[in-house]
Amino acid sequence: MEFVENREVEKEQLKAIFRDMVKYSPSKIVGMIGNAIIIPVYTSLLSPEQYGLYSLSIAVLSFLCIIFSDWVGLSGLRFFKHHQMSQDMPKYLTTLVTMLTTNLFLMFVLSFIFRHNFYSFFHIPVKYFFAILVLIIPVAIRALLFQLLRAQLKAMSFTLSTIINQFLTILLSIFFVKFFHLGAVALLLGMGVSISLIDLLLIYQSNILSWFKLQKIEWNSVLPIMKYGVPIAATSLSAWIINQSNKFIMNSIHGFSQVGIVGVAYGLTLPLLMTIFSIITVAAIPRIINMYEEKIDVRPLISRFTGYYVMIALPVIIVISLYATDYVQMMSSNDKFLIAFKLVPYFAFGTFFMALTDYTTLQYHLANKTYFDFIIKLASGIANIVLNILLIPKMGLIGVGIATLGANFLYFLLSIIIVLPGLRLIFPKLIMGRMVISFVPFVALYYVFDKFIHLPALVEMLSLMGVFYICYFTLTNTIMKRPEL
Repeated sequence: MEFVENREVEKEQLKAIFRDMVKYSPSKIVGMIGNAIIIPVYTSLLSPEQYGLYSLSIAVLSFLCIIFSDWVGLSGLRFFKHHQMSQDMPKYLTTLVTMLTTNLFLMFVLSFIFRHNFYSFFHIPVKYFFAILVLIIPVAIRALLFQLLRAQLKAMSFTLSTIINQFLTILLSIFFVKFFHLGAVALLLGMGVSISLIDLLLIYQSNILSWFKLQKIEWNSVLPIMKYGVPIAATSLSAWIINQSNKFIMNSIHGFSQVGIVGVAYGLTLPLLMTIFSIITVAAIPRIINMYEEKIDVRPLISRFTGYYVMIALPVIIVISLYATDYVQMMSSNDKFLIAFKLVPYFAFGTFFMALTDYTTLQYHLANKTYFDFIIKLASGIANIVLNILLIPKMGLIGVGIATLGANFLYFLLSIIIVLPGLRLIFPKLIMGRMVISFVPFVALYYVFDKFIHLPALVEMLSLMGVFYICYFTLTNTIMKRPEL
């Protein structure tokens, strides 16, 4: 595919992406706050064993969604612009809805036939498994509608529905736990009711009913969707192996209580941090796809936003890791979960590398060669399982942390080694240069806090990040003010 350089279009799209980031920010910030609230609230309501059951249930739910539903929504986002330009949206939406319905029907059939295998493989009680099967229906619908909103660039609608969903889920979960004493099942029930209500809101926001008219399936679009989406499902499954399989391995060795500890460390890192880190990608990727379809060179734009991500994320990750014990104490309301601090640095840096690969693997999605992403993530997932099996019996929680960080770093490393022609990422030198200089006062201040002045942990954490960003933006506006690339 030959590209053309269009500086005016790039500048225009850059401004549009920043506008979208502002629109998406409230949902992400509120989402981060919601995720931060969930841990202390849920750990105060549940024992480590019950929280372990909840963590395993969510892991199984995400496993089934990856295989049977999520990839349909992502395919809907990827090809939305193409079919919009072709003016065949009714047929396209019919195809998407039919594929999603067929997938869910197949899931129920397989789940019934192999139900005993599911119980034994996932080590999960029967009632939890059936609750998950019911829950996946509204979750799958939400996933498709969310992607359609993104494809339509309806950032404010996306923001509103996300915020409502976040807090409605928490409130309903607390209600069911307090008044019906259902334990971890109450959290799943709260999710189900909340997401079902949000689905109705999303149908209205996406205006899908005005486009959707039941027609014959557009068979010539099924193959591209599957060719793009199935490798994504396989890739996501490999990511699931990296970040979720440790819970099942830990459960088989040490039981639900230790799974609850892993679940708290996971909840305090990946979903919490990814929510805020994804502000850039959720706004940028749809527009980058559109630019690529219009044969505009998107590498400078991807490089610029990669640099922005590292600049935003790395100081946060480092501070959380340095103050891991204090961080868990602030975020957990139950002393039984405090040991999760041992995992936080490993999971935090694992999250950093995982989010970074959203930029380094975008090349595979643009070129519709997502099987490359699958291959490298599968290799990382296999490495994760091997490391978990080898390290958990000997090192316990630390073994889980090393395996997770090692697998995520391997995935990132392979994504910068395997590069498609014409899509090599341009290294953001200037942004990295500013960061190196900005870390000098950061390190100096940490040394002062460690040796001489002892302030409340939260004050020290915010001060370190504040010094870094003040230095960085000072450099941006003074001696290092040049085009980003």
